[in-house]
Amino acid sequence: MSAPAHLGAIWVYLAATPLLGLTITLIAYVVAHAIYTRCRFSPLANPVAIAIALLVLVLSITHTPYATYFEGAQFVHFLLGPATVALAVPLYRQLPKLRRAALPLLGGLLAGSLTAMLSAVAIAYLLGANRQSLASLAPKSVTTPIAMGIAEKIGGLPSLTAVLVISTGILGAVTARGILNVLRVDTHEVRGFALGVTSHGIGTARAFQVSDEMGAFAGLGMGLNGIFTAFVAPFLVPLLLQWLAR
Repeated sequence: MSAPAHLGAIWVYLAATPLLGLTITLIAYVVAHAIYTRCRFSPLANPVAIAIALLVLVLSITHTPYATYFEGAQFVHFLLGPATVALAVPLYRQLPKLRRAALPLLGGLLAGSLTAMLSAVAIAYLLGANRQSLASLAPKSVTTPIAMGIAEKIGGLPSLTAVLVISTGILGAVTARGILNVLRVDTHEVRGFALGVTSHGIGTARAFQVSDEMGAFAGLGMGLNGIFTAFVAPFLVPLLLQWLAR
């Protein structure tokens, strides 16, 4: 048996093992984080973006169906729930600051959430997107499970929304520091909250790399934006789409 055929047979055997997805996911992230560290933590070398690109490359080269890969990767997916709940711990430590800044944070939530929804729909409409694409785009700044549910509720395509959510998170994590520096926003709680509202989990992970304080407020922004958008989007977005269709 030739070497390529032998390697192909090994891959077919490994592909039948559910732990394959978990293994290549962990390897991809370890490699991505090593690149991120080598680049001195440059936001352009975002480890999530690099890990996704590596996984797509491996699955494409090996012709592995996503369903087969996810049989193992679902273990990582399961841990998203406990990890999200665990965000309450650093937030509790910032409770005194949270109480003092409750009103400004509420204003920031309303401005950030509404701007994220309305601007995305308006810009896509001007570029000629159809109604289903507009509905899929509206919840792009909300964490993936909530965004997919919202998209389905308002007539969007959940799978497209998932891609848009991940893209938004990566873009926010990469560009947020530069934008906030230009705007001279230096306070960690403000920077973190802005990242959480606009870039959900990926932005929150980036915020925790800077400081626990920034990460705590990013987690708060992510959670509040998810709740607010889940209540508002099913009523606001259809009205907006109906008005744009006139």
